[in-house]
Amino acid sequence: MTATTAFDLAGLTALPAQTWGAIRLVPLVREEPITDLRLEGRLYGDDIAAVALDRRTAYFSYIPHGFVATWTKDGGPAAAYGTRLRREGEGQPVPPCAPLRFHRRMARRTDKNRLRFLPMHLALEGYLALHFGGPALVWEEWSHQAVGRGLSPRAEQAYAGAEVAGLGDALRAFEIHPGQCGVLVYAADALAAAFVVPHPDDYRALHPSLLHDLYGELVYHYAMLYGPVPDFRARIRDSAVSSLAGLRAEAARQRTEWADFHRSTMADGLLDASYDVQRVHRMGPFALSRFLPPFHRRTEQHIGETITHEDGRLAYLKTFRLSEHQLRRGHLLTRLAAADWNLKAAADGLGITPAQLALRIESAGFGPLLRQDVLDHYRAAARRGG
Repeated sequence: MTATTAFDLAGLTALPAQTWGAIRLVPLVREEPITDLRLEGRLYGDDIAAVALDRRTAYFSYIPHGFVATWTKDGGPAAAYGTRLRREGEGQPVPPCAPLRFHRRMARRTDKNRLRFLPMHLALEGYLALHFGGPALVWEEWSHQAVGRGLSPRAEQAYAGAEVAGLGDALRAFEIHPGQCGVLVYAADALAAAFVVPHPDDYRALHPSLLHDLYGELVYHYAMLYGPVPDFRARIRDSAVSSLAGLRAEAARQRTEWADFHRSTMADGLLDASYDVQRVHRMGPFALSRFLPPFHRRTEQHIGETITHEDGRLAYLKTFRLSEHQLRRGHLLTRLAAADWNLKAAADGLGITPAQLALRIESAGFGPLLRQDVLDHYRAAARRGG
């Protein structure tokens, strides 16, 4: 099932941020924890995973950890199995090479009310599969590879959280608040990722998993190149405080103002956008879904995955910010597909010439999809200014 929707963080409140260098972490606290869905972590070490998507297609990626969701159908409390990260075969030496682990599906039941899924890889699979089949009509410009194999193979790169400068120190040093069920991670005040879980105990256990998550190129460079971000400090009006009750009221006002500012200004790029959402798995009253953005150029765009209750509550969220290059690739594929892969029609829609579009396709890494003689012709036309 596919739908178009925007996010609602109802029930989650943003608390004042904590900063470390270029990293800013914004805690998200739940008013009421979700007790009938629980998440636990499962470390896979240094494995490279191969996931069979169908009879002819496989997905390969470095996948350091997975999540296991446990739920109840009657709304009663669910218990996570220990709810702690552990390395399989703990105490065993790490092998000198990365083993290959095979999974049958990206999300797979391990028991009647337990589902193992690979965080962020549901979303990345959706992005990589974007118009994966290639041209639906055999236009003369496309190569035999484009017609016969589509975009296979297609690859994207990301950075592990441990490589993002300052993130590890920030996660070790920062306070975890009572009731905290999530966090928004910023690098140089660019929203890098959102992470939400159902229960505070799950968050405490999975807080270190942010180091194993994937982050985009923009996030990596922002964290490495930018200096410390400013701290937003609360300012209490002296004239408004004449008693302890007045001080409490001013503190509450500051927290409310921060939450409103954060929602309307800092996180608006994620929360105000519309997404194409595809449901992947039904889990009792919950649904595991992934989403893709509209791929508008030069704007903040995220992919990600959610678990939502049938009453609309957001139980789980994990996002990945696309780099400008990844955004261009998604935008280009979307415009080509909208024009039925007709180069002239797609070029007219973009306001450029077919030669310029062909060079964009090549620079995006999709050059092998075009016939070599056609690509050479368009290169020559571009040099002539045609």
